[in-house]
Amino acid sequence: MLLAGMALSCFARPGYDIHLHIPGVKDSMVYLVHYYGKSLPTIYKRDSARFDKNGNAELKSSDPNFIGGIYMMLMSDHKTYFEFLVDNGADFSITADLSKLPYGVTFKNSTENEHFQQYVDFLKGYGDKQEGFQKEYKTAKNAADSMAVRRKAAASSKELINYRREYSAKYPGTLLSSIFNALQTPQVPEGPHYLADGVTKDSTFAYTYYKKHFWDGFNFQDDRLIHTPIYDAKIDEYMNKLVLPFPDSVEREGDMLLHRSEGTKELYKYTLWWLTRSAENSKVMGMDEVFVYLVENHYMKGDATWLSAEELNKYTDRAQKIAPNVIGNLAPEVRLPNILTKKDESLQSLQAKYTLLVFYSPSCGHCQKELPELDSLYRSVLKGMGVKVYTVATEGDEKAITDFLKKNKLEEWTNTWDHEHVGDWRGKYDVYSTPTIYLLDGKKIIRGKRLDHTNLGSLIDMLEIKERKAKELKS
Repeated sequence: MLLAGMALSCFARPGYDIHLHIPGVKDSMVYLVHYYGKSLPTIYKRDSARFDKNGNAELKSSDPNFIGGIYMMLMSDHKTYFEFLVDNGADFSITADLSKLPYGVTFKNSTENEHFQQYVDFLKGYGDKQEGFQKEYKTAKNAADSMAVRRKAAASSKELINYRREYSAKYPGTLLSSIFNALQTPQVPEGPHYLADGVTKDSTFAYTYYKKHFWDGFNFQDDRLIHTPIYDAKIDEYMNKLVLPFPDSVEREGDMLLHRSEGTKELYKYTLWWLTRSAENSKVMGMDEVFVYLVENHYMKGDATWLSAEELNKYTDRAQKIAPNVIGNLAPEVRLPNILTKKDESLQSLQAKYTLLVFYSPSCGHCQKELPELDSLYRSVLKGMGVKVYTVATEGDEKAITDFLKKNKLEEWTNTWDHEHVGDWRGKYDVYSTPTIYLLDGKKIIRGKRLDHTNLGSLIDMLEIKERKAKELKS
């Protein structure tokens, strides 16, 4: 009989079978919804059912690929809901009193959900304590009172940490333990910390320790964590607050996350999507290099198996447009006629310590404002630093372009146009809007892109400091 029971448990039906009873609810819909990386209000529908006249509903699936996590029962008003845990193969019953949510929910045949509800009850007490500390802090009469409140709040926070740790140690491998472990935040050891010499204080210890241990509790091989509101916030904090905002650092750390989630279906997919979207939308100059790196080293190598051929082509096409003008690359040649002298002008032949490559349109409102501002900076600062300007008019007839240049007194620059539409500068420099401004050094290496008059001076100053330090090291 024992062996028979073991055999039956091995062949438990995949998916889920959830029986729901809510007294007083009838003839209305209920929805089984879940998180996907993000917290509320971002949720996704998985299933639905209709209550009968006795307040009963059943949600059932035999999907072998079902992934568990924190799910919700969402009522037909799309406002009332409660959370619970579901694992593949789950078969249990829920009874809920909607007037008492998030309490008043009981489970049959689900020990882990009973533990989850105990945790919900614990959080209520914890929240009440924290609220009380906030009130005490506001009424504190002096620094000693404030410090006393902070100590009590810190002690209460440790109670929450200990609750999660003790549960995870008692019930290892369970979904709730995986969630608790993922919620861990590194606790930096107190006291002074020193460098290897034992004398000099280590001012970066807290940052280094926190970063090193940030992912300690997170199980990158547990796809169920994607159906919790944890991962997006953690990856955002790590990549945007702890990782240095330089392409090589972001690429290295991104590869680490992808490697750790390799083999999973949803965590790997979300990680690659998040890193790609972050690089593509970043306001930090040079992060387009990260986008190209991800496409070339992951998408183009077949890692994004969930994408259609058409979707994959969009990524590769975009990367191919960006790749030639990544910061640190040699600027592609542009050879066009000077609209004022009619002489062919080669970008590569322009002799200057720095070159501003400016793509503009005389009819563009932003250009009409930016180029005069740029010229003021050029005359007052940049010209004295050895900067020259090479412009390309992206549209407009000869009269419109020359009128614009003369009106704004820009004749000193090297001003070109492509009246015969023979140049491929638009693709080489990814010119999809104007003005588009690049900074090139004396060897025509791209040192900055998507710039304007407000940040050009500081970028050149930084390059000058870097050059001076390099010369000092050599000498």
